[in-house]
Amino acid sequence: MSSAPKPREFFIQGITRAGKTFRPSDWSERLAGALSSFRPKTGQYGSGIGAHIGYSPFCVPRVIEGVKCVIVNEALRDLEPMAWDFVMNFARDNELQVVEACLLPESPAKPAA
Repeated sequence: MSSAPKPREFFIQGITRAGKTFRPSDWSERLAGALSSFRPKTGQYGSGIGAHIGYSPFCVPRVIEGVKCVIVNEALRDLEPMAWDFVMNFARDNELQVVEACLLPESPAKPAA
């Protein structure tokens, strides 16, 4: 039984190659907001009431270990190549660090004993 490989995720970190914090401080929300309309046409992210509200599942802002990031799913490349180029060129033009990784689901909080 073979399964299709899961699309990769790329983390655009709010740290330049020179090691400086990227500004403005809300850059990750702005970038993800600009790509919010790119989403699957079906499922929980598809059409329907409220489908236009929120970030695209292909491009979401996160804070990881105190660093603002945008996580870009490689599936965006097939869905909308120009959007993929836009976000990756943004990272390159601003000399932001980009790493390939996998976002792990958050573990539920353990109840206090």
